[in-house]
Amino acid sequence: MSKVDSYRLAPDKRGAIWDALLYIPVVLLLASYAVKTWYSGDQTFAYILVFLASFIFLIGANRILGTRLMLLPASPRGLELAKKSVVVTVKGGGRVELVKGLRYYPDYAGKSFGLVGMDLSGKKRQYVFHRGQFERENDFKDLRSQLSVHK
Repeated sequence: MSKVDSYRLAPDKRGAIWDALLYIPVVLLLASYAVKTWYSGDQTFAYILVFLASFIFLIGANRILGTRLMLLPASPRGLELAKKSVVVTVKGGGRVELVKGLRYYPDYAGKSFGLVGMDLSGKKRQYVFHRGQFERENDFKDLRSQLSVHK
């Protein structure tokens, strides 16, 4: 990594559809079962189910809107790899430079990976990148091989 490698990211609409097909039925099932238990007299269990439904809804919304469709202001829009740092360009127009404690977390299926590190102000930052966000498959494989030194 002697030179600076730059990667642009695009919304992963196909991945967003798959995530929606995963999260929406789970949230609807939990919410409907919570309503059923509320009116059957077991309100204590209904509170737990409502909590789970809202928790999973927030996780799914963050995954779909933040990492797949990149609509949130803190969503990554680009990556630049330098010798000792990684610069993440976010949608809000800012640039976050991960300089300390950079860690790379690949998944076992090879479809996504996570980056964790400290920025220049000492704040810990975490990002998830999916294969569908990259313009070419070779970019994704190349980036994974370059980041593997940070495991």
